[in-house]
Amino acid sequence: MKLSLVVPCYNEAENICAFHDAVAEAFSNCGYDYELVFIDDGSRDATLFNLKKLYNRTTTPMKIISFSRNFGKEAAIYAGLEHAAGDYITLIDADLQQRPEIVRDMVAYLDENPDFDMVAAYQDRRGEGKVLSFFKKAFYSIINKLSNVNLQKDASDFRTFRRSVAESILSIHEYHRFSKGIFAWVGYKTHYLPYTACKRAAGSSKWSFRKLTNYAIDGIIGFSTRPLRLATYLGSLTALAALLYLIVVVLQKLIVGIDVPGFATIIVLILLLGGMQLFCIGIIGEYVGRTFEQSKNRPIYLAKETLGCDE
Repeated sequence: MKLSLVVPCYNEAENICAFHDAVAEAFSNCGYDYELVFIDDGSRDATLFNLKKLYNRTTTPMKIISFSRNFGKEAAIYAGLEHAAGDYITLIDADLQQRPEIVRDMVAYLDENPDFDMVAAYQDRRGEGKVLSFFKKAFYSIINKLSNVNLQKDASDFRTFRRSVAESILSIHEYHRFSKGIFAWVGYKTHYLPYTACKRAAGSSKWSFRKLTNYAIDGIIGFSTRPLRLATYLGSLTALAALLYLIVVVLQKLIVGIDVPGFATIIVLILLLGGMQLFCIGIIGEYVGRTFEQSKNRPIYLAKETLGCDE
């Protein structure tokens, strides 16, 4: 098997058949064999039902891994990599915003350039609003400054890579996964390919602003410990500021004779210091919480049902 297309699905019932047909058309005369690996990430609609119908009628080699509940796209990617049999593996969404025709270009590039291990697509033109675009730019700027890995701006999970890359990723058993950071961390020589995302074939995006924010926090915490140093910096600056303020108050009392500020000043300082302490405890708590969850050694996902898999 040369190529495995790993397709995470969450409430994509309306897109399954259209995606399959688009793949069949794009690879009709490709000259090599390929398979489809669908992961039903605990969908609440008819996604699994439609996948089973497709499995019974298609001539394309196809696998289905159905989760017992929604574990998230990162877990779905991990499951897809575990069950993919191809020498090349592609991560692609089922909503047809990422066209299968681009996958053929990715495969061709890897065939023609054996020195490269991965082709990652990035959006050269984005149709999102200015506010979301601003926050995404800020995220990439922050994480690239804080972490030891460099994330390509606007690079998505839409990529094709060799078996060696997949095995490296599967060797990482983190419970809280951030695929963009993991791809950057494992390294390998990567070619970045620009593409323009199409409109969804049906349905709406599952990524809300809140989910994107939580995903960004997972990325920063998962690939940098520098936020922990913020507590040390804030504590040092607060101690220095308190010392300077103490000197000012003493000088005012001894030289000028001004009464020492009273109730209002004390309340403001208590609120300021209390807020800073809670902020620092919150940062530490994020790291401790993730360490606690990782120490439980729970599986990244649970498969309720599989079709077409050897096991």
